[in-house]
Amino acid sequence: MLWSNRSALLFASLIGCFTASAFGQSVISAHSGVVHLSQGAVFIGGQQVDQRFGTFPDIKEKASLTTTEGRAEVLLTPGIFLRVGEDSAIRMISNRLIDTRVEFVSGEAMVESDITYKDNKDTHVALVYGDYTVTIARHGLFSLQSNPAQLKVFSGEVEVAHGSDKAQVKEGRLMPFSPALAAEKFDNKDGDSLYRWSQNRSQSLAVANVSAAKSARDSGFYSSGVGSWFFNQNYGMYTYLPGGRDIAFSPFGYSFYTPYSVYSGFYIPVMRTGAPSGARTALPVGNTVSLHSPTLAAVNNSNSNRIGSPSVRSAGAPTGGMSTGGVSVSRGMPSGGISVGGGRNGVRGR
Repeated sequence: MLWSNRSALLFASLIGCFTASAFGQSVISAHSGVVHLSQGAVFIGGQQVDQRFGTFPDIKEKASLTTTEGRAEVLLTPGIFLRVGEDSAIRMISNRLIDTRVEFVSGEAMVESDITYKDNKDTHVALVYGDYTVTIARHGLFSLQSNPAQLKVFSGEVEVAHGSDKAQVKEGRLMPFSPALAAEKFDNKDGDSLYRWSQNRSQSLAVANVSAAKSARDSGFYSSGVGSWFFNQNYGMYTYLPGGRDIAFSPFGYSFYTPYSVYSGFYIPVMRTGAPSGARTALPVGNTVSLHSPTLAAVNNSNSNRIGSPSVRSAGAPTGGMSTGGVSVSRGMPSGGISVGGGRNGVRGR
């Protein structure tokens, strides 16, 4: 074939950049490593991140991101989010879309993959921990921890390589980082503070996706088989715009619409019942959603008491409203309205 999957990914991303600029909403897919949101004490190359509205610093190749009482959300290839917990560190080995490699150094990090298109087994993303390399085999949610040194797969499937040995780790399995590459069961409905923060972030991103997909459709922008990071000016944040025609679902059950699937109206991003393996549902809410809508009020109310640990909040992180990379959407919202769900059913937080 003249075009490999990697060449097609890069070509489609570049086309998206030129097309989207025609209607004032920008698509970024030039490289991985954009710090989409930082809360509390987050550092790049030893310098504390001072993230302002509409600005998104990069983690350059060979540079490190570290946290103390803080956490960060990093955009990798479109549809894949890396979230770094407190007292943690990562290093960007390669930020190319065709070969994104991140070293997990210490602490805890969580990866959410929302990609559902046909070639999702080749996501071009790898996480490296010591002599171990973790790649995504099927979209989902997994975390890496250094103490104890282990991998947890909450949903989906990953491949772990150690030298010439490889092992598949599926949903609900935990694998210690040891040469045996032996997986064991764990309770994947037991989530910690980083899990809960990731769930809230996924919800906020899904809300931002709805108007972004409609804006793209109204402007005649249709992505190819690969998705894009799409900037939603109303929220001051990026969101995932899937490629093709199908709706993508996050591991938490929230829906991400394409310009094709959003049609002419907005839809509330809702849970798949019994997520991650239950039926998919979506509720139409008409043709407009404003910043004062009951939909966003429900998101605000559901997030206000679930944004993570007290230490992060005391370090200056927002404690209410929807996390949108520096913009609050809680102003003037009614307290009632339709709930958009709360993540995978039965998850317990610690």
